[in-house]
Amino acid sequence: MRRRRGPAALVIAGALALAGCGGSDSGGSGGSGSGKAELSVGSAYMPQPVSGDMAAGFLTVTNKGGAADDLTSVTSDIAGQVTVHETVDGAMQEVKSLKIPAGGRLELKSGGDHLMFEQLKRKPKEGQTVSVELHFAQSDPVKAEIPVKPATYTPKTGH
Repeated sequence: MRRRRGPAALVIAGALALAGCGGSDSGGSGGSGSGKAELSVGSAYMPQPVSGDMAAGFLTVTNKGGAADDLTSVTSDIAGQVTVHETVDGAMQEVKSLKIPAGGRLELKSGGDHLMFEQLKRKPKEGQTVSVELHFAQSDPVKAEIPVKPATYTPKTGH
């Protein structure tokens, strides 16, 4: 009986070792960090555009995951393009991406980092919503609805 149990134990131990090895890289898109980003969007709003063919958008991307990610682009059916901007020393500039830290958040807010909806195909009105899709370096895209607020809207949540 001992001979039969010995080889069976080795086979089981080998199978467990192989299963353990496959877990760390089975995702394919992972990498050096443990875990992955878990992204959600909240606190979104767009002040109603008053003139021209541009509008700003603000929202918060929350990452409850164990890995950082980057917001790389945003698309919307109401705009020819949506660009991502950061504000440095009061001046805005377009950037290729914005970081979302692991266990943290990216806040796009008035006077800070924000979205610019350019070449508007229609001007959204107060009470309507604007559909967007956020694209990230590692994570799957996230769709969100941005409510259109009065042009003078200031959120009470600190945005």
